[in-house]
Amino acid sequence: MFQITSVNNPQVKKWKKLNLKKERKKQQSYLVEGFHLVEEALKYKKEEIIHVIVREDLLEEEDFLNLNLDKKQIIVISLNVAEEISETQTNQGIFAELTIAEHTFPKKVEGPILLLDAVQDPGNVGTMIRSADAAGFQGVFFGKGTVDLYNSKTLRSAQGSHFHLEVYEGDLKEFIKTFKKEGYPVFGTALNKEAISYKDVYIDTPFALVVGNEGSGMNEEIISMIDQNIFIPMVGHAESLNVAIAASILMFHFI
Repeated sequence: MFQITSVNNPQVKKWKKLNLKKERKKQQSYLVEGFHLVEEALKYKKEEIIHVIVREDLLEEEDFLNLNLDKKQIIVISLNVAEEISETQTNQGIFAELTIAEHTFPKKVEGPILLLDAVQDPGNVGTMIRSADAAGFQGVFFGKGTVDLYNSKTLRSAQGSHFHLEVYEGDLKEFIKTFKKEGYPVFGTALNKEAISYKDVYIDTPFALVVGNEGSGMNEEIISMIDQNIFIPMVGHAESLNVAIAASILMFHFI
């Protein structure tokens, strides 16, 4: 256990840079902050933790002591350092730096998978990860143009659910081809003339569900690969639902 008190320390500068996607990719690590996310990381991804970073005044706090950390993992920081590396206005004074694990296609399909086609809002993506976790999905696939999983807003919205399921990243078209070769259906959410109500769909095998960009919807090439598009009937006067809400409704319908 050692201490850092200066914001000019090289390690602090490295942590600060992790707020940028290109730096996360370069360093192959990312930060989570707050007691809940650190606890979840310790519980589910302990082997990926590089450091636990904690404000000096928290060392004797019960919440911190209950983590039962190996002192070799701990870096103690001052208040000003915590403020420097935090992405929130009022930080809890505890962070964890984790390695970025390799995200490949699933070795074996055992459950439903949510596919994200250029979904750009980190709050929406984090909410969908959390809903996928709650609905028992095997994983979430990040297609091209989708916001980075390790964006701080995505992580806060996901509330640790990215530790509980598999997360993949790559070419969505290639994933769909591979998935369909295994004989599993792929559902889309494009509102075309072939779309049917989600209430008319029942499935008892693993499947994939694709949701598209908040403004432009699903990519046309992706739409052409879909087995069936589904929609949520609107009873009231709202024209549409937020993508995260719609995805959550559909995911829970299928479980």
